[in-house]
Amino acid sequence: MRNTANDMTPFIGFIGAGNMASSLLAGLVQQGVPGTQLGATDPDPDKRASVARIDGLLATADNATIARRADVLVLAVKPQALEAACRSLTDALSGREPVIVSIAAGITTTTLTRWFGRELALVRAMPNTPAMLGLGATGLFATEKVTDAQRGVADQLFRGVGKAFWLESEADLDLVTALSGSGPAYFFLFMEALVDGARELGMPVELARALTLQTAVGAAHMAQDSGQALSELRRQVTSPGGTTEQGLKVMEREGMRRIAREVLMAARARAAELAHELGDGSDAR
Repeated sequence: MRNTANDMTPFIGFIGAGNMASSLLAGLVQQGVPGTQLGATDPDPDKRASVARIDGLLATADNATIARRADVLVLAVKPQALEAACRSLTDALSGREPVIVSIAAGITTTTLTRWFGRELALVRAMPNTPAMLGLGATGLFATEKVTDAQRGVADQLFRGVGKAFWLESEADLDLVTALSGSGPAYFFLFMEALVDGARELGMPVELARALTLQTAVGAAHMAQDSGQALSELRRQVTSPGGTTEQGLKVMEREGMRRIAREVLMAARARAAELAHELGDGSDAR
């Protein structure tokens, strides 16, 4: 990758300056990447002004300006707008070999290659919304043209907003989308159900909400920090004949495990359908 004379850090440019792009930029700055090595483009002047608060960052409405400079080009536009963005960048990328990082759900590397008109070093990323709090989980897949150095920059990009996990198969991104991409909504629904249940049983809703959220945070930290299997943590909390056991019996009786499996299957199937639809049905999967 090209390096400037004064800085060995590659220039990282973003096409799109929405919430996820802003979070990724903030994560890079927190890791010590200088603003002079960052750029972002967006047609919305308010979004440009927001990211321009990073000292030295190049903010512009012109995609080509960023594409011509970028060693790492992050595609952070909505999937429906990505084809037009890619095709508009072909001239600016002519003769250049940056790594392209796409965070657009459902757009395969085959489709991206077709839209760019040639093979480029491509990384697909599936981050989730907690990345905006620095607590994200991101699945990553790289094509064969991506070098170790380019992988390292992509890894840095997403580890600045949480944890990143590399996948061997691009098809696995559909399951990542179903699990961690959509996963926050599953937990929100379960927490919502607990709050509603406690309220219906007579607890003030604000107290029910506070207890539910703190319990969720505590359980997640215990699961992450203990190093123990989830089944063992569950066993430790479950006293024979106690209250927890009775609650868990209801969950097992109502098919909690079956529901979780069917949720993932349905979401994964829809992710695959979207890839087919957004790629105009021509991708070989």
